[in-house]
Amino acid sequence: MKDAAPQPVYLKDYTPPAYLVDRVELTFRLHPTATRVLSKIAFRPNPAASDTRFFLHGEGLKLIAASIDGAPVSPDLTAEGLTCAVPDAPFTWESEVEIAPEANTALEGLYMSNGMYCTQCEAEGFRKITYYPDRPDVMAPFHVRVESDLPVLLSNGNPVGAGEGWAEWHDPWPKPSYLFALVAGELLATSDTFTTSEGRKVDLNIWVRPADQGKADYALDSLVRSMRWDEEVYGRAYDLDVFNIVAVDDFNMGAMENKGLNIFNSRYVLASPETATDRDYENIERIIAHEYFHNWTGNRITCRDWFQLCLKEGLTVFRDQQFAGDARSHAVKRIEDVITLRARQFREDNGPLAHPVRPESFTEINNFYTATVYEKGAEVIGMLRRLVGPEGYDKALSLYFDRHDGQAATIEDWLKVFEDATGRDLSQFKRWYSQAGTPRVRVTDAFSDGTYTLNVEQATPPTPGQADKAPQVIPLAVGLIGPNGDEVVPTTVLEVAEAAQEFTFEGLGAKPVPSLLRGFSAPVILERETSAEERAFLLAHDTDPFNKWEAGRALAKDVLVAMITANAAPAPAYLDALAAMARDETLDPAFRALALRLPSEDDMAETLHSAGITPDPLAIHAARETLKTAVAAHLGPIWSALYDQMTCPGPYSPGAADAGRRSLRLAALGHMARLDGGNSARSHFANANNMTDELGALSILLEIGSGEEELDRFARRWVHDRLVMDKWFALQTSLAAPDRAVATTRALTDHPDFNWKNPNRFRAVIGGLTMNAAGFHDPSGAGYDLVADWLIRLDGVNPQTAARMSTAFETWSRYDSARQGRIRAALQRIAGQDGLSRDMGEMVGRLLATGPQGA
Repeated sequence: MKDAAPQPVYLKDYTPPAYLVDRVELTFRLHPTATRVLSKIAFRPNPAASDTRFFLHGEGLKLIAASIDGAPVSPDLTAEGLTCAVPDAPFTWESEVEIAPEANTALEGLYMSNGMYCTQCEAEGFRKITYYPDRPDVMAPFHVRVESDLPVLLSNGNPVGAGEGWAEWHDPWPKPSYLFALVAGELLATSDTFTTSEGRKVDLNIWVRPADQGKADYALDSLVRSMRWDEEVYGRAYDLDVFNIVAVDDFNMGAMENKGLNIFNSRYVLASPETATDRDYENIERIIAHEYFHNWTGNRITCRDWFQLCLKEGLTVFRDQQFAGDARSHAVKRIEDVITLRARQFREDNGPLAHPVRPESFTEINNFYTATVYEKGAEVIGMLRRLVGPEGYDKALSLYFDRHDGQAATIEDWLKVFEDATGRDLSQFKRWYSQAGTPRVRVTDAFSDGTYTLNVEQATPPTPGQADKAPQVIPLAVGLIGPNGDEVVPTTVLEVAEAAQEFTFEGLGAKPVPSLLRGFSAPVILERETSAEERAFLLAHDTDPFNKWEAGRALAKDVLVAMITANAAPAPAYLDALAAMARDETLDPAFRALALRLPSEDDMAETLHSAGITPDPLAIHAARETLKTAVAAHLGPIWSALYDQMTCPGPYSPGAADAGRRSLRLAALGHMARLDGGNSARSHFANANNMTDELGALSILLEIGSGEEELDRFARRWVHDRLVMDKWFALQTSLAAPDRAVATTRALTDHPDFNWKNPNRFRAVIGGLTMNAAGFHDPSGAGYDLVADWLIRLDGVNPQTAARMSTAFETWSRYDSARQGRIRAALQRIAGQDGLSRDMGEMVGRLLATGPQGA
């Protein structure tokens, strides 16, 4: 029999906690199957609470004993927690529970990863450790004692004592339970110190397994640079005597910002030139920064409830984007962020999983760690900064830190700070937090007697649960370019706040070409009828790097659509434009590499669907392959020259300059390989002295249907490096030919090194197939069935990872009725499983609620 459906939680039903916590004392007596957790918690009634019931969350705990002010009590226990009669005055609650970390395959709470104890408590994992009011608006200082014979025993805050078999830590800053952390294991540290702007000397440690020693230098350097940047740009200094980061192999997320003890997925810490790509280095830099920045935007100021998740995540993503732009290239970073936004968040906004940046309800909060909360949340911060200006933004942030330090805040608190700091009314802007969906902005223009007019209309399509959408405040950055290529009006931000508005520019000598949505100034879909000639003009003359790239991308999409729908030949004008871009040495190599990249298969499927055309994944794949070959042939002599020109002198450096050169060099190599049968790529692979070149050459060979011998050599060389082998697995499933993708994936699931309980390895193999659009959407439905089989299996072990990967099915509405029917059958099979997790149940329910209604 199925359990009763979990009930949704609603934002409107928020009530303050019945009891507040003044201090927490925890003792952990670690044991793989019988860890004892002793808690001593000082409670007091909350005068602001309407509900006075004493309730503590707790799941999967074996209660050994409980007392109040030293007197034993027998609380009422349920699967969700306990209730108990308590004094109407401050009191001390003590309990002892037993848990089994070794059996915790969900990787939430306290669990083990290859003999190491570690925790993951966000969002609601602490309740699997001990009984506690596990909600973000209950904040308290923690004192923790860890007892174990393992050599390294870590927790939040500052070390206050240690001896043989024990260590104690004290965190003086009040924090919610989701920020609690504990790690114990055989670990070695890569260390440094940092002296803050306030004169505090901070010990920095990156803890890794002994076999990984020597791979944490870049992570440590990234941490130092992040700390310095946050002081210089935001005026935020670190506030403890130690900052620890631990690399963990089995981890559901990328990393976690626990106060003073960040726990990271190993892939975002460990790096050497031989084992990590340029992209790995960039991700390490960005994620180290992101988690460190949470110290203020997430820890010192946290969320009142989980509906406010975007308050900490959107703001911190925006901050890490600023940091990455300063560290590398703002133009390239902006383009890459928009590529990610469109690939992940736009498809979410336009499908059955659409939800506002601040949701109104949820059943399982783990399902709302989404691109909408993170990436769109960051875009909302960026729009706010554009509207109030950099000085207004800095003034508001200073007020935010002063006003809400030590508090659990809300979106209303955040916007009120901006209103008070700048005098601006943000009531309409707030709709960005409450309305789901991607606005469509349609622009037409006219020119008469020196006056240029832009007519702008906005509309947001219906989304699940929200049929009608009100106009939003959209900052539309615009520049005007004269017929001779000169910029006649520099970037101006127009505020579009009505369903339809008119903007005029006077005193112009001729009709200009508009450069619209510069810098991608708002997360919208821009609709404007333009010609190929105008796009080529912008590609050649636009001074805005994003719009220059966007013009080339639009040209490529036009060519691909014509090839897919009308069997057209690749347009010579587009090929000539690419040649000019490739030759332009005034452009950053990283930018040129991005400009030469074709739109993805998923991007083309969405483009066709938006135009009212049912996409055929196999036709899209074939058209892209044909265009790649045409580009290779048309620009033939350019590639070898670029390849030689972009050689990096000296030893390997992960810095932006060399990384950009390598990316353009590999782009050239990819086209050379199509012309010489892969010989150039084989040579590059054989001579590679870093993972970027080795993996890049191997990827190119797989793309052109070759590389079997190189795959075997790669595996023999790297079989003992788990992170490199993740790359080996992922390449094969994501780059397999459409007719072999499912078979390749199925074979890899039988590989002796396929540890499906490890999230990284599962994502590499099964996630790799879902990234292979033509293979996953095989007309037989075999891809759907294989993914569904594995999601069902994983759900019983790790519901969080399984539920997140179910989003592979969210684009069902694009495709033909036969594929829709097969997707529905796969989802119904998942939904019909006995014991389906709350995580997966909610996701599949949402997918089916607006999903295909039949075969």
